[in-house]
Amino acid sequence: MKDGLIYITGGARSGKSTFAENLMLDKGHRILYIATALPFDGEMRDRIKRHRQRRPSFWHTLEAYRDIGQSLERKGERYHGILLDCVTVMITNLLMDMGCKEGCPAPEETARVEAAITSEIDSAIAGLRAWGDLGVIVSNEVGMGLVPDNPLGRLFRDIAGRANQRIASAADTGYLMVSGIPIRIK
Repeated sequence: MKDGLIYITGGARSGKSTFAENLMLDKGHRILYIATALPFDGEMRDRIKRHRQRRPSFWHTLEAYRDIGQSLERKGERYHGILLDCVTVMITNLLMDMGCKEGCPAPEETARVEAAITSEIDSAIAGLRAWGDLGVIVSNEVGMGLVPDNPLGRLFRDIAGRANQRIASAADTGYLMVSGIPIRIK
């Protein structure tokens, strides 16, 4: 990867996606936007619609939250830039796929669930590095808020926190967004 892997984190509505999209604007026309959100209700459909309208029409979109590395390999195309937005939404969807809709898996199952999600994250990182000149990964910082009051919330926070650490470690550059201001942290 010529330009490297950039990790962008911050709180909700901190400007992560806008900053990530702006990084891609001067990279050329071969941009792939990997959207991880699912339109499961009207409010999410509206959010997705606003995100689509904000992106340049010539960008390609891959709507996926699993098998991202394999999807990029199947496409077989190199891109000037690949933007994955957002890891915490991806993790939520994966948790729901693994049967966590009604609550937390049994303690003996949590390691298996986290290992499966970690594998998905690692595959996505490898895919961005293999198929793009510049890779940008957006994820919410989950360690600065309250401790969730339920086991599933704590499991999500723990998995997302460790996933963010893996991404930050793999990244060449990292930014923390605070009120729309990017602060370079790596």
